[in-house]
Formats: sequence, structure tokens, C-alpha cells
Amino acid sequence: MSEAKTVAIIGAGPVGLAAAAHVRERGLQPIVLEAGENVGHAMRQWSHVQLFSPWKYNIDKAAARLLATTGWNSPAPDQYPTGAEMVERYLEPLANNTALRPHIQKSSRVTGISRVGFDKMKTKGREKAPFEIRYQNGQGPKVVKADAVIDASGTWYSPNPAGANGLPAIGEKEAADRIAYGMPDVLGKDRGRYAGKTVAVLGAGHSAIGTLTDLAKLAPEAPETRPVWLLRGNDPAKAFGGGANDQLVARGELGAAFGALVTAGRIKVESEFRVSHLIADGPRLVVGALSACSARQIIVDELIVATGFRPDLDFARELRIRLDPAIECPVALAPLIDPNEHSCGTVRPHGARELAQDEPGFYFAGMKSYGRAPTFLMLTGYEQVRSIAAEIAGDRAAAERVELVLPETGVCSRSLAPDASNCCGGPALSDVDACCVADEKAKQQDKAGCGCAS
Repeated sequence: MSEAKTVAIIGAGPVGLAAAAHVRERGLQPIVLEAGENVGHAMRQWSHVQLFSPWKYNIDKAAARLLATTGWNSPAPDQYPTGAEMVERYLEPLANNTALRPHIQKSSRVTGISRVGFDKMKTKGREKAPFEIRYQNGQGPKVVKADAVIDASGTWYSPNPAGANGLPAIGEKEAADRIAYGMPDVLGKDRGRYAGKTVAVLGAGHSAIGTLTDLAKLAPEAPETRPVWLLRGNDPAKAFGGGANDQLVARGELGAAFGALVTAGRIKVESEFRVSHLIADGPRLVVGALSACSARQIIVDELIVATGFRPDLDFARELRIRLDPAIECPVALAPLIDPNEHSCGTVRPHGARELAQDEPGFYFAGMKSYGRAPTFLMLTGYEQVRSIAAEIAGDRAAAERVELVLPETGVCSRSLAPDASNCCGGPALSDVDACCVADEKAKQQDKAGCGCAS
């Protein structure tokens, strides 16, 4: 009897662990390499953030089946978890209490992938050679071989820079000590950094909105706190969302509350502000914007950049991969997720066929598969890895079959501005945002929208 195929999975976030569950269910051998000290390492960075979607849309089916064998109690389906609760009540039990545990290697950062005996230029016989995955842990460099690779490492640690042209703003590196990316916990562990300060937040999605809202909440307790919203576009109202018409109540409430804060003048708005340079001026930071006809600047204490994320492709350099030149995602996937045409609610489920690369057996999955597009949904990531596992196992029919049906999503179906920072303008959180329903029966029972974090 031949040995089971080995599948290396990069990343132990929700999609990476779901991939491991599907791979194991197919009789394949998973090897999960997680760069962080614990599973869900990226999710722990935004542990204070609450998802817009309830538990019933955040749990993978194969993972749930695996957890059921341990006597795990699923959280109340209609409750809304925070990032911390997702880790504590789902990812940690999945990683530590199930048969996945011996297959997960933590503190193992992948540094390169190639084919054994083949560099990128060599072709004949290439597809028969196993993958060689190099990684680094506390003991030094290591190597593991695998028959297939699923890269579900996400994009959390590759945030987009402040510069409006996609490049770091001039001086951004030098001002790094006054800049944070993503969604810091301004009411919790990061309170001391922002209380009583003038804080600019750059971005138009829910990461920016949530942070600005929290800064406004902080202001009555620390009266010198002054939030400033730097908006590249010219219409602040686009960020307010659908309000009471939003099918995800929590998301609608956030947008409505934020709109009220802006209208009341509790958040200063600088629209059409395209950051070009940053200059440290003593303890303060000068944020400048240049255009063909004007130059503007504001002076702040801190800058929070919430403009989305992009994939880090360095360790895949020796593989034959083809990506859309703009979105940096698999070519066949690009027209399905282009944020100029789609929101999270209009991206149809997809799988191994759309994610296949010129390097047979290698797949991007989860947030990383979407490149720079902000339209990723967690359940769509679960469907991706279900299909990929079936393809690797040789079950082509299952790989081609769509087992995820997404409902109509109301306001989420509107088109997005290209600089929105996640699905429906929500936060671009690596392998984070959950959405919708898992099958046709659920579609008939429940009309939910896409899940972005609040």
C-alpha cells in the first residue's frame, strides 16, 4: 500500500487549520507550518475586534466534524465573536484537542519553496519532483518535503503603505515609531499610546471607521484626544454604509454611529487627502499630501494606516506562479474578485480550478489568494480548501462541485471604491472575515450579509 500524500500547509489561521482538517479527512498527511508562537497568531493581533457575522458563519464543516469527536461544545450560533473568542473557543481547541495536534509546527517561518533538484528554469520531470519547503525555527534552518503545498499564510504582516501611489510615503520608514497599521486597540492595551493625542487615521474601510469611533469614545475620558480622518476620496458618506438597511445589524449600526460622529464634528475630516510624505518634527509628525495643483499638510502625534494589505510572495520566488498584474492573485480568480467590479457579496464560490498554478500541486488559499483585493470571505476560504483537498486526493468531481451557496447580501452588493480596505469596505484582516451561509438549506433559512469585523 502506497504512503499517503503529504500536504504542507503554510499558516495556522482559520483557513490553514480548515485545510488541515480537510486534508486529513481525505486520508492525506498534513504538515502545518505556523510562523507565530501560537495558532491564530495574526488573529491575536486584532483580538479586541468583533466580527460582524455570528458563529454559525465562522466555523468550517470539516473542522467541526473533527472537533465533535472531542466532545467540543460549539458556541451559540447567533452570538458575535471577537478575534480573541475565535482563537480561544475555536482555533485552540481545533489545534490542541484533536488529531491535528501532532501535525502542527509552531514558530516555524517558511523562508523558501522549490522542487527537489529543480530550480525555476528546469522543466522536464519537474511535476514529479516533491516540493522542498525550507523554514526557520529556534533550532535553525529546517527542510520538509511534501507532495503538495497550500499557502494560507494570509497578508496581515504585509500592510499597504501610507503612500497614495502604492509606495511608502517619503519618510514613512524614518517615521515608523509614530505609525501603526491595521486596527490597534485604542481603548485597551494601546490606550496609553493614543490617549490625549491628535491621531490621524488613513483609510475608508471598517478598520478605519472602527478605530476612529474608538478614538471618539476615548476623547471624553482623555479630553485632548483628537481623531482626524484622512480620506483619499471625496465623499465621506460612502463609508457610512447602509445603516438600518444593512442585513448585518452590527455593521449597519457601526456605520450609522460613525456618520453621527462625523456630522457632530467629533471627528475632523480631511477628504481628498492623498498622503505623499511624512516628516518627523520633534515629537510630532507632519503628514503631507501633494497633487498637481495643491499641497496640504496636517500635524499630528500619531498616524494609523488602515489601507488594506498585500501578499508577501518572496518565499514562492522559485516556483512557477502566475498572478494577475494588478490584483496579485491567481489569474483565473482575478475577474471574480476585482474590487472595481465586486464586493464580497458578489464574489461567487470557487476552488481548485481557479486557484491552480503553473506549478502543479501548489495553491494559494484564504486571504492570500485574493492578493490585494479586499473582498475575501472566511467561508469562501473554507470552500477553497475543501476543493483543493479533493483535487490533491484525486477526487476531481468533488473538487469541481460547489458546496457553498452565498445569499444576497443587500448593501454589501454595492460596488467598492478601489481604495476600500476590505469586503464591503471592512477591515482587510488576514484570513479573518466570515460570511454568509454554507449550503442551500442555510440560504433558504437565513439571509445574512458578508462578515467584516467591526
